[in-house]
Amino acid sequence: MEDTLTEPELLGKIAAGDRIAFSTLYQLHLSEIYHYLYLFTKSTDAAEEIVQDVFVKIWEKRENLIHIKAFKPYLYKCAKNMLLDEFRRNAVKSKVYNALKPDTEESHGKTDDRIIYNEYHKIAEMAIDLLPEKRKAIFLMRTREELSLDEIAERLGISKSVVKKQLYAGIGFVRQYLHNHDAYFMLIAINLYLNTL
Repeated sequence: MEDTLTEPELLGKIAAGDRIAFSTLYQLHLSEIYHYLYLFTKSTDAAEEIVQDVFVKIWEKRENLIHIKAFKPYLYKCAKNMLLDEFRRNAVKSKVYNALKPDTEESHGKTDDRIIYNEYHKIAEMAIDLLPEKRKAIFLMRTREELSLDEIAERLGISKSVVKKQLYAGIGFVRQYLHNHDAYFMLIAINLYLNTL
């Protein structure tokens, strides 16, 4: 029984790819980490999304778990990093929205920023066009149509995990493409497309 294992034994099983052990770990820590994240986000949806991302990241890097002496500090560090990423995305998103507002007396000085933004928007468009067709379709359904992962999975007749895997691969490619093209404002361009991720 997974619930009778010590923490190192449980982590060892997960590191070896045991999904049942991972489910046990998830259930053990879900409520606590959700409440921790909710304290900062004040949003049920945001807290739930970050929790899912945290555990997806832990599963993706499960081989590292055998080196973890105590899981809880590791979990909270992962959650904190994801939370900071979310705050950064929201800060950039706010700048993007402000830059795209119609001209007012306050926004006349932002013309240069808009020009730069538009240039990197074009670079992001080129990156998206280079994605394989299926990955591109998933990427656009999520970012332009603002469909949920479940809705995309249903529309394409594939599993949610496949959608998530393809979406993350697409995001990684776009980010790397922008980085390779020295996009100083690449986070602005990314957030045009990833504002719900």
